[in-house]
Amino acid sequence: MAAEIVNPRSDSSTGHEGAEEPFDPAFALHRGGKMAVQATVPVRDKDDLSLAYTPGVAKVCTAIAEQPELVNDYTWKSNVVAVVTDGTAVLGLGDIGPEASLPVMEGKAILFKQFGGVDAVPIALATTDADEIVETVVRLAPSFGGVNLEDISAPRCFEIERKLQERLDIPVFHDDQHGTAVVTLAALRNAARLTGRTLGELRAVISGAGAAGVAIAKFLLEAGLGDVAVADRKGVVSRDRDDLTPVKRELAEITNKAGLSGSLESALAGADVFIGVSGGTVPEPAVASMAPNSFVFAMANPNPEVHPDIAHKYAAVVATGRSDYPNQINNVLAFPGIFAGALQVRASRITETMKIAAAEALAGVVGDELSADYVIPSPFDERVAPAVTAAVAAAARAEGVARR
Repeated sequence: MAAEIVNPRSDSSTGHEGAEEPFDPAFALHRGGKMAVQATVPVRDKDDLSLAYTPGVAKVCTAIAEQPELVNDYTWKSNVVAVVTDGTAVLGLGDIGPEASLPVMEGKAILFKQFGGVDAVPIALATTDADEIVETVVRLAPSFGGVNLEDISAPRCFEIERKLQERLDIPVFHDDQHGTAVVTLAALRNAARLTGRTLGELRAVISGAGAAGVAIAKFLLEAGLGDVAVADRKGVVSRDRDDLTPVKRELAEITNKAGLSGSLESALAGADVFIGVSGGTVPEPAVASMAPNSFVFAMANPNPEVHPDIAHKYAAVVATGRSDYPNQINNVLAFPGIFAGALQVRASRITETMKIAAAEALAGVVGDELSADYVIPSPFDERVAPAVTAAVAAAARAEGVARR
């Protein structure tokens, strides 16, 4: 399958009778969709047809029926990912439904292709029931080498990913959780290196206890972070709260070694790292109360939780989710290479070790060019995907989840 930009039509019709739209480059680019299916073999004459389809195809089908693993060699399965959503947590738009999610899923698919060489198919499901989503994906799985869960709201996203990982023998990866966590860890490693510290010396505060916030907290602790507190709308997630969901109760057991309680702002006093994945605005006095040589990763889009101009007054390193500021924390730095590496070795799953390897490889791309405005490479740095792919493949082999 080719993921290619479709040339926009020159007329201004929206496709609805009597309706017109003003020229807008976003609408122009999206007209007709951003993807197309393209054959990888020619069908020029009857000989080509007899090989690509009947009767030649029957030989391949029979071989696969006898040796099911051959499906990876003689179909596209081993290099194609299902990008699955229910449309409940789309970018900053929230629950907009499956149809409205498709432009984002198409965008995700073309990023897989451009940055990782991996084909991807958008699948938007007309259900928000966790068990129905799981059953649907399980039934679709024979066609795919991996599953990328996308824009599914918390806490259902945790249950859906866990159940799919238990039932499938292909990689299942919720990018909103783990892609964000991998890129955050890579940037944090380099920020610590820049200021002469280790991860173990750092205390972080995360604003947001949704999919990204929970995953980042767990992943940073796995990678050796000293301590992290996570705050939701009601304040720091701590053991003494009686209003926590099961996911947050589990989080309270492994985070917040300092025993903090109260507001996000109070938790930031003396903190080394702020990580924002929630939106809203952090008051300047709270940022000013952080430790010397602090890091502010304000990743909400389009409005960071701390404006970079304010963050730079107090922080040694500032990162955002935006492309118009230095140090963009962008998932496209991670997921194409992670899946490419996993698919390359036909991994049965994506492990914590593979994700940490991806973060280390991503951080390593920066190398000696490290500076306060360059702790994470650009998505367009051609070294990124090969480095992440190779690291993930090697980690899969070392951990014993590779099948070739």
